[in-house]
Amino acid sequence: MRYLFWVLLAAAVAWFIYELFGPIRGVRNVGASRFARELADAGPAGRFLIDVREPAEFARGHIRGAVNIPLSQLAERIGEIPADRKIFVYCQSGVRSRRAARMLKKRGCRDIVHLNGGLASWRGETVR
Repeated sequence: MRYLFWVLLAAAVAWFIYELFGPIRGVRNVGASRFARELADAGPAGRFLIDVREPAEFARGHIRGAVNIPLSQLAERIGEIPADRKIFVYCQSGVRSRRAARMLKKRGCRDIVHLNGGLASWRGETVR
């Protein structure tokens, strides 16, 4: 009985880690340089850049052109996200934005680019 408990616990932990860090079908995880290239290639009219950090974090600095939709508000504000554009998403470290990308994918967004490592990996310009 004790053995079964540990097996189930290990399986639950493995599932949690996979959900947190595993691949998301239809979401491309890219590094900072590729993220910057794709942002530039899409142009302002062809992209929608989302910063899912909280407003105080956003105010300290963000990628130019980003819209602040905190992860905590994403479900309520999903209607603000245009379905006809490429969606770029980031946060501070990449954890919250991965969750956001998963939510966006489930809500029907098809072209999602996630900044792997978040703003901490970004080497481009930020604005306040």
